[in-house]
Amino acid sequence: MAGRTARTFGRFLPALLALTLVSAGWSAEEAAKPKKKLLYFTKSSGFQHSVVARKDGQPAYSEKILVELGKKNGYEIVASKDGSLLNPDKIGQWDGFIFYATGDLTKPAAPNTGDTDPPMTTEGKQALLDAIAAGKGFVGVHAANDAFRLGGVDPFIRMLGGEFLAHGAQQMSWSRIVDKKFPGCEGLDDFQWNEEWYAPRNVAADLHVIILQDTKGMEGPMYQRPAYPGTWARTQGKGRVYYTSLGHREDVWDKPIFQQILLGGIKWAVGDAQAEVPVNLKEAAPQPAELMAPEK
Repeated sequence: MAGRTARTFGRFLPALLALTLVSAGWSAEEAAKPKKKLLYFTKSSGFQHSVVARKDGQPAYSEKILVELGKKNGYEIVASKDGSLLNPDKIGQWDGFIFYATGDLTKPAAPNTGDTDPPMTTEGKQALLDAIAAGKGFVGVHAANDAFRLGGVDPFIRMLGGEFLAHGAQQMSWSRIVDKKFPGCEGLDDFQWNEEWYAPRNVAADLHVIILQDTKGMEGPMYQRPAYPGTWARTQGKGRVYYTSLGHREDVWDKPIFQQILLGGIKWAVGDAQAEVPVNLKEAAPQPAELMAPEK
């Protein structure tokens, strides 16, 4: 009798498993898919932000949060400061890239960072740009637009869609949702919090603005300008590029809204979420001519 019960249960086990997956919001097909593997690159060849600083060999604050966020959402996110992981012979392992990095990343990390991992090579930088143009996704967080500010408009900055100009004192300010249909912004209202607000220059004309930085009442000369893009999307060849200026402070990384916004951008960039991204810069955030990127 016990044997018959075991055989009967064994016959129904696949169906029970499928039912469990469906009830949890997953299909058996989705569960069987390999996880997409993303590189979270946090080298600081320039200024090192506290959220990417490692202490006693332990992962940085943002690294721990992002890796865990990936696990909960079906992504394998590898946090590293090793630029060799972008070399032509290794870059193919990644389905997408997330950057929180500063300075000329083909140079060693700043001495005070404790980072002895190798920098990117010039071949690795080109491999990254080629991989994005060929269809891999790219996500830049906060300081990513402070990478490769080398004079002129670097190809990395052209790919990203904007370059760090300056920031003032951390202060309360409003972020205005422009595209409430974009992944991660569904159901969100405008929000206000304390942050280090980056002001960009060399803004690409082909941006799809998602979140607007409201400058009304802000203190600092870099904010005495019209509202400007704070989070945006664009395409680079076949690739999807997403950037958000949010993410300087540890408490921002703790906020569910920030995690929702960032996760939505990741999903869109790697093709797991869809959105229309028409150019809307002139309508959403007309920029002074001196802040626009020169024509190619």
